[in-house]
Amino acid sequence: MRAATHVAAIFALYLAAAMLIPAALDLYYQSPDWKAFGFSAIFVGGIAMSVALATRGRMPQASPRFGFLLVNMLWFTTAIAGAMPFMASSLDMSLTDAFFESVSGVTTTGSTVMNGLDSAPPGLLLWRSLLSFMGGLGVIALGLFLLPFLNIGGVSYFKIESSDIEDRPFARFQTFTISLIGIYTALVFTCALAYVAAGMEGFHALNHAMSTIATGGFSTHDTSFLRYSQTPAVLWVGSIFMFIGALPFSIMILLTVRGRFDVLRDPQIRVFAGYSVVFALAVAIYLKVKLGMPFGMALTHSTFNFISVITTTGFSSDDYTLWGPFAVACIFVATFLGGCSGSTTGGIKAYRFLILFELMANGLRRLIYPHTVLPVRYGDRSIDDDMQRAVVLFVASFFILWAIFTVLLAATGLDFETAVTGSLTSLTNVGPGLGPIIGPVGNFSSLPDAAKWICTVGMLLGRLEILAVLVIFTPGFWSR
Repeated sequence: MRAATHVAAIFALYLAAAMLIPAALDLYYQSPDWKAFGFSAIFVGGIAMSVALATRGRMPQASPRFGFLLVNMLWFTTAIAGAMPFMASSLDMSLTDAFFESVSGVTTTGSTVMNGLDSAPPGLLLWRSLLSFMGGLGVIALGLFLLPFLNIGGVSYFKIESSDIEDRPFARFQTFTISLIGIYTALVFTCALAYVAAGMEGFHALNHAMSTIATGGFSTHDTSFLRYSQTPAVLWVGSIFMFIGALPFSIMILLTVRGRFDVLRDPQIRVFAGYSVVFALAVAIYLKVKLGMPFGMALTHSTFNFISVITTTGFSSDDYTLWGPFAVACIFVATFLGGCSGSTTGGIKAYRFLILFELMANGLRRLIYPHTVLPVRYGDRSIDDDMQRAVVLFVASFFILWAIFTVLLAATGLDFETAVTGSLTSLTNVGPGLGPIIGPVGNFSSLPDAAKWICTVGMLLGRLEILAVLVIFTPGFWSR
């Protein structure tokens, strides 16, 4: 606990330093909220420094127990520190709202309780985007380095290519980390430039770019991308870069560091691209036939909104709940899917569907040939028992928690549609749900405080792949 607390405190110092960026922006625009960021930086930095000094000592050996504890401590510390500027700002947000907004940012969920975004202090808008930016990097690191190391999932080429790196997830760690940060940052600035070229203003382009690559979904407008619904170029830029953000960063790193083009054969990319194209085309044709929408516009909006939901980004260019029952049903199903392992997305993710379908197919074959030995394969690789167990355990835990959170949200007085989709969108880190309250043109501000806390817990569970959180509540985790 001491060592994990020490690492979390050191990370909080970096967060305190990051608060000076929006403080400088507010000072430039003569917004009084620069004081809120200045105070938050001093307050968080002071506490973090005190805790870091008090917990100095020898670091323990790397172990699954320490890894689980560290992951939870880092995310919880980031969420608490990230909430400080919201509470200290001129918006005077409550602890519940500030923590909800911070957790939504660092988990790259994109649900919001803020109204009046178009007139909000620029520093606060930038801080929301920075939380998504940092959260996106953390999510990738979690999927690439920690989950395979902890044996709870995460298809990573750092784990799979054992013949190349001897099954060590931290081989040449510094090189891979620098490459990861470089690729991630380059994608953000490229996306921002593309948004500007498509007609978006510079400040909004940068904020949306950070949220796009992080698949976070925070917008600088109350209406999200409805503001750009008549600007197809902006929507296509968003679609392309959301799709890129959902691809495995392990592949991008290996392409950059080692020139490994063979990793492009990763089966989950084909699955992710396949269901994205099928949903987008199917609903575009439906909009053309049923609503008479021009096919070009239908394809633009269908692609943007489905890529947004599938990648768990949460942007919306239209109120898709008005598109008809077929489109709404497709959106609901798409909420479960997610992108690739080792990306910034949430959801169940493509590689788990691949493994689940293999398990199902093998199970059916064994009904006919009971004594047949059938390996579970991922592409040309066999999946070991640990990975199979992790996938089944994750999916089972996901649906059990979805049921529990749905009942809990309904107990706070929410209607069935809001409770079902609110719990689902929290666990999958998508952002918007369905219905008039938390749908694509609504937000979470009108929910009771109890419901917001339930959704906050759901977002953290979903982002940390559920199992990494549940394990620390087991008696065996704390026993020697």
